[in-house]
Parts: sequence; C-alpha cells; structure tokens
Amino acid sequence: MTATTATLPRHPVLADVLPGTRTRDAVLVCAGALLTVLGAQISIHIPPSPVPVTGQTLAVVIAGAALGAKRGAASQVLYLVLGLMLPVYADGEQGFDVIWGATGGYLVGFVVAAWLIGRLAEAGADRKPLVAFAAFCLGQLAIFGIGVPWLKVSTGMEWGDAIHYGFAIFIVGGIIKAIVGAVAVPAAWRGVQALDRP
Repeated sequence: MTATTATLPRHPVLADVLPGTRTRDAVLVCAGALLTVLGAQISIHIPPSPVPVTGQTLAVVIAGAALGAKRGAASQVLYLVLGLMLPVYADGEQGFDVIWGATGGYLVGFVVAAWLIGRLAEAGADRKPLVAFAAFCLGQLAIFGIGVPWLKVSTGMEWGDAIHYGFAIFIVGGIIKAIVGAVAVPAAWRGVQALDRP
C-alpha cells in the first residue's frame, strides 16, 4: 500500500526553524503572499496565448516548500484576496474579472499547488534536490491541471489549443522554475543545518 499525502509523516519545514507561533505564522503567510505579488511583476506574454509567463509559479513553489501545507495555501488565498482589491495580479490587474477570466484557474491552482508542495515538504521532500525537483514539478502540474480546463471554458478554445497555449508552451519554464526551487530550498536547509552545528 502506498502512502497518501494525508498519511505522510510530518517533518519540520523551513518556517518551523523560526521561533514563535501565531504571530510568526501570520507574518510568514503575509510574506508568502508578498513573494507571489513580486513574482507577478515578472510577466512575459507569448502571443497568441492569453496566459503570460510569470514568476508567480516559482513563488508558489518556494512558499509551499518553506511554509508547509496550511501556511503555504493560506499565503496563496491571501494573494487571491489581495488581488480582488489591489492591482497585484500579473500585468497590474485586479478584480473578480481576472478570477473568472482566462488566467483565473491558474490563480486558484496556486492554492492547491502550495498545499501539495507544502505537504510533500512536510514529508521531507524538500531536503534533497532530485526529490524536491519532482515535488515541485508535481505542484506545478496541479496548477496546470486546474488552469487549462478553466482556460478552455473561459475562452471557448478547443482542447488542443488550450493544452498548447495553456500548458505546452510553459513546460520548459516550469522545469527551470522547479530546478531553481530544487537548488534553493535544499541549500537553505544545508544553511540551517550548518548553523545548528556546534
């Protein structure tokens, strides 16, 4: 029998290294949302796709791995809520129209991906680069798994076009982001372990 994410053991994540409880968690959730806001400022359009390449998915990977499932998902919920009132989505957009539009599924997918990556990190998947890379790719697939059908429905695209313009053209970028995360997060753990040594 294989373990599910619900039955995986709970290991500390990077956020747990910091002292504190509720105040720390609130600050970290805000920091995760802010990281996603910053990632949204990197936005590159690849016509005719209505979905831009952004730094958001890297932010989701880092937030999920560093904060764990609940805090990581909460940071992305906070990002979504902020975007309803402030121009923090990609290209300075805001409001419910973005959520209901072509890119809305990806934004909702951020919450799912952050939770999934966070849960895998809680199982220790963020400690070694290769395992972290696989976990981060899986998290990004969750984003596309919600984003592509949402794109198809919101735009009326054919499935082939939705898969091409909503997923296929982002594969290389997604792999690069997973590599960056898989280098950065285990490196952060090595730094923490080095500080703990006498």
